[in-house]
Amino acid sequence: MSIAFVRTDMAPSQSPPTRSSGLVGWARKNLFATPVDTIFTIIGVLFLIWAVPPIYGFIFPTSLGGNAVAPGGTVEQCRVENAGACWAYIAARFNFFIYGFYPISEYWRPNIVFAMGAVLIVPLLWPAIPYKGINALLFFVVFPVVSFYLLNGGVFGLKPVPTEQWGGLMVTLIISLVGIICSIPIGILLALGRQSDLPIIKTLCVMFIELWRAVPLITVLFMASIMLPLFMPQGMTVDKLLRALVGVTLFASAYLAEVVRGGLQALPRGQYEAGASLGLSYWKRMFFIILPQALKHVIPGIVNNFISLFKDTSLVSIVGIFDLLNTVQAASSDIDWASPTQAVTGYLFAAFVFWIFCFAMSRYSLFMERRLNTGHKR
Repeated sequence: MSIAFVRTDMAPSQSPPTRSSGLVGWARKNLFATPVDTIFTIIGVLFLIWAVPPIYGFIFPTSLGGNAVAPGGTVEQCRVENAGACWAYIAARFNFFIYGFYPISEYWRPNIVFAMGAVLIVPLLWPAIPYKGINALLFFVVFPVVSFYLLNGGVFGLKPVPTEQWGGLMVTLIISLVGIICSIPIGILLALGRQSDLPIIKTLCVMFIELWRAVPLITVLFMASIMLPLFMPQGMTVDKLLRALVGVTLFASAYLAEVVRGGLQALPRGQYEAGASLGLSYWKRMFFIILPQALKHVIPGIVNNFISLFKDTSLVSIVGIFDLLNTVQAASSDIDWASPTQAVTGYLFAAFVFWIFCFAMSRYSLFMERRLNTGHKR
């Protein structure tokens, strides 16, 4: 008698054991895989239990279970013992943090600039939207000219507003955008010049890069704002904001040049030889073959430079330019809103604004890396 058994129908599917799937499986794999992981997990949980409640209570208003004063609160509530962050102070000084000393009656001008920048940069960064050439022309050529005349005034009946009255987030964005946009072509040219076979060009590029990388940004700003006017002809002056823009741009371009040079050196020699074998000129080889590949490889380094530059714009406060950080520091001396948490709340607001922009740049960098990851796998 045969004892063999052959199944004639499929067995019903069953879910995997809970110990290897779902939340329990994830915790076993990532939090409790080894005794050491278990110890660190317990320490981390205890730290969060100790740290999160007071932080939550300080940041969130009473309506959400915290001790902070909501934007509609009063200064007396901020002076109560054990009061949290005074968000009412931020709401009262919000315009100063955004526009600085810009005339209140002229706020519509920077608002138009903000709106124009957002309308032009979003389709420029969105790969699926067509007409990138026209969009780039409007953003890189038309937008700066229109923005300058709108903000500075003095034409078409607009009230003149000198740059000494500009401030807040508006100045931070101006310095960072100008530094980022202008440093890209300068940095690429410096990187190409450093790899040039012409000794004079190579030497000049190396000297430029090493000079700017050898000094801190704060020294550059001091030189541009304090020392440079001493060498100017008597009676001639250069706008302080313009000096800071030039200094930041040249400083950032030197660092960007080294990042781009790393991408150029990472490419195999065959790419250069392939372009030459096609009979392409030097600039066509660079523009169509070499630079697209090199820049794709160094996207993380480039964005890291941009994020660092955006944060370093706070250094211009040392030379008397009222960027976001300087306006927060200046507002902390407002006795009308004096409270134990006034300064801390202002710095929290500034840190949150910086975090939003830096986080957005890092997320966009990851998006572009995934989109351009067509020739290799991670």
